[in-house]
Amino acid sequence: MVPAMTRSAPPAATTVGELRATGWESIPVAAELRRNAVARIRAGEPLFAEVLGYEDTVLPQLENALLAGHDVIFLGERGQAKTRLIRGLTELLDEWMPIVAGSEINDDPYAPVSRHGRELVAEKGDDTPLDWVHRSDRYGEKLATPDTSIADLIGEVDPIKVAEGRYLSDELTIHYGLVPRTNRGLFAMNELPDLAERIQVGLLNVLEERDVQIRGHRVRLPLDVVLFASANPEDYTNRGRIITPLKDRFGSQIRTHYPLDAEIEMDIVVQEATIPTVEGVEVVIPDFMTRVVATIAQEARRSPHLNQRSGVSVRMSVACQEALAANALRRAVRAGESVAVPRVSDLDALPAAMAGKVEVDSLDEDRDGEILGRIVQAAVLSVFRDLVPGSLHRGVVEAFDTHDGVSTGDDLGASAYAEVATEIPALSTAAAAVMGDEPVPDTGSGTALLASAVELVLEGLHLSRRLNKQVSGPRSRYSSRGSESPSAGSGD
Repeated sequence: MVPAMTRSAPPAATTVGELRATGWESIPVAAELRRNAVARIRAGEPLFAEVLGYEDTVLPQLENALLAGHDVIFLGERGQAKTRLIRGLTELLDEWMPIVAGSEINDDPYAPVSRHGRELVAEKGDDTPLDWVHRSDRYGEKLATPDTSIADLIGEVDPIKVAEGRYLSDELTIHYGLVPRTNRGLFAMNELPDLAERIQVGLLNVLEERDVQIRGHRVRLPLDVVLFASANPEDYTNRGRIITPLKDRFGSQIRTHYPLDAEIEMDIVVQEATIPTVEGVEVVIPDFMTRVVATIAQEARRSPHLNQRSGVSVRMSVACQEALAANALRRAVRAGESVAVPRVSDLDALPAAMAGKVEVDSLDEDRDGEILGRIVQAAVLSVFRDLVPGSLHRGVVEAFDTHDGVSTGDDLGASAYAEVATEIPALSTAAAAVMGDEPVPDTGSGTALLASAVELVLEGLHLSRRLNKQVSGPRSRYSSRGSESPSAGSGD
């Protein structure tokens, strides 16, 4: 299904004669896509408002394919918005399309192809009744599975219609498959390599000759349909392959990719994540924690310990953002606080959201948690170095030389961090650098944001080997490296 769309009322014409009087003209679907795509390009409007990061890479290729009238196959790892791109193309169709009333395959009133449509137009002429189809109903989609059959895609004789008394030679005994039912529309085949090779052969005529042939019938249906497909790279998908003649019939093959930098990933996470809510608790996720989540994905895509052929889906980033917010919310509910702001200590909840979305290349299964934990630490360190200038590190470290240490943990309220920031001005300055221009809705949120920034600074200095860290239950304690042996801190 395509996303829900707002609909205007369909046109008033109810017969072919009334339609002809309006001046409506029938054009192929590819030409319709081209016309509407050109209108958007000319107006400077994006083809896809909700697909981010493809503006200079994928979308120019897709625009070329649409202008050329090509069928398209999107090739890329999981979680790269391939299906979203295809579904979004329905917005480039005219809002309403007239069909011969009662047609199962969206017969063009001016040139019907089914027996039902031809006979009705021949009998009634300009009085032929019309139905109007919204563009959201002109999209068909099938997930390729090994049990998908030709009958599913193209059609088959309907035994019930035969039992009703029709002859097998009667075209009206045919039950049309998904492709004919998407006539004058867009059809998408997801995970195309998973489709059995003998079934892929059934799509050859659709892509080249633009027709389908139903078994046992001398019937040819010249279809008007634009086909799209998605597939993982063949070097990873060992379950099947796209047969060469079928791949040859797609006009364009477009390679998708993951977000090229953390900024784009952050925008996608903010757009896609569903933040949990509880009455009486406001969840505020600061930009610097979203940056940590986005950087985790970027680090994962560079990790030699993860299977990069499988890919690290953007869905992992979205799931991590939601898990991070949920853990902060749970902490706030337990503490009776009205504001929940994620902290570094909440990152312990992320491996559960990451585990099912990456494939760890390790002979020892017990190392999965360790590998994911190190990726999270690398992301925290990277964000800390980006946000806190090196000139501010020394002041905090020197302050800890004369300080007993700072404790953090789920059981500490935001006010405890504010007190520490007041005691150590250098820490407050570094935390302010982390927050930057972060909007502070009110005093409560400001205190909670400060607590989150303080934790990031402390953990960043620990990962930089400037502070010791000792973990005891839900609490972590940061202290001067001169006060204990370097081996005393966990992770040193």
